[in-house]
Amino acid sequence: MDATTELKRTPLYDLHVALGGKMVEFAGYALPVHYPTGILKEHLHTRAAAGLFDVSHMGQRQLVGPDHGSTARALEALTPGDILGLATGRMRYTMLLNDQGGMVDDLMVTRSSDEGQLGLVFNGARKDVDDAYVRAYLPRTVELVARDDRALLALQGPKAAAALARHCPQADALSFMTAAQARFDGIACHISRSGYTGEDGFEISVPAEEAEKVARALLAEPEVLPIGLGARDSLRLEAGLCLYGHDIDETTSPVEANLVWAIGKRRKLDRDFPAAAKIMDQLFDGAARKRVGLRLEGRAPAREGAEIASRDGQIIGRVTSGGFSPSLNAPIAMGYVMPAFAEDGSALDIIVRGKALPAHVAVLPFVPNRYKR
Repeated sequence: MDATTELKRTPLYDLHVALGGKMVEFAGYALPVHYPTGILKEHLHTRAAAGLFDVSHMGQRQLVGPDHGSTARALEALTPGDILGLATGRMRYTMLLNDQGGMVDDLMVTRSSDEGQLGLVFNGARKDVDDAYVRAYLPRTVELVARDDRALLALQGPKAAAALARHCPQADALSFMTAAQARFDGIACHISRSGYTGEDGFEISVPAEEAEKVARALLAEPEVLPIGLGARDSLRLEAGLCLYGHDIDETTSPVEANLVWAIGKRRKLDRDFPAAAKIMDQLFDGAARKRVGLRLEGRAPAREGAEIASRDGQIIGRVTSGGFSPSLNAPIAMGYVMPAFAEDGSALDIIVRGKALPAHVAVLPFVPNRYKR
């Protein structure tokens, strides 16, 4: 029996199978790791043209309250982002924090209207944890609503806008981290100019029953190929973006993860978010470790868990994400090191199968972002 038989399925499962997707388990769902095209070609095609990803396993949620102030304040009690200041039609990256300053999850927040609603997108493997965590702290006037009746597609790459505009002309007017209600060939949808590849692109939320129609329409465009989890991971690594459960988790603070930019200026001044004293102390005095990019010499990649050492053999950290970069034709990684070794260009070794491979700290992202500002 197929190992994915008992897993949850997204509304696009049958389409993945029809397209020859190799189905694997991810976040409790059966999702394609690649199609017959292969991971390498899928990755490079997304960088050159446009790739379509099924991200329907993510947790689409709505936070609903009497007005924006009430809803925003409820979310600010759990995050360090400036949600009160989020303008209509804008998005913001933030994280749910626990009392120790660790990240329960990272998420996207969107204010699509002037009403008291915020759109949230949780990581697929964390959405049940997030639901319980958020609901435990909400005031009685604010409700978290699961939108499991919707699918989510990501169209990414330099030709994504041209392909999408043939079906949804409103999309091209959006800039990076903005969103709007729109119509795709007459189908009501919610579109944001965002994604997790470092490329220009969009995320399209549609009713589950319309997902295959939308996906097939996009795949009929000459620029677009279906892309699986394998290339999704290599693309986000090149973009220097964190993967929850690997690069960040409940023990990682925003300062350690080099995500201080996501803490709102007002929130830093007010110090009114979870574990604010600890996080602000780390910001001013330094944390015990820091997330960095790593470039390896040679061709051998370093994988998650590999030890990072100074040139004199001291173990100073571990790799949290690593692989071979198709765009750079070289191995890259991210990991945490002691602050004294976190400067760009610092020479290090990464221990792979007992062998010390020369490496150095590299500027993130590895591949320049191409968002439409």
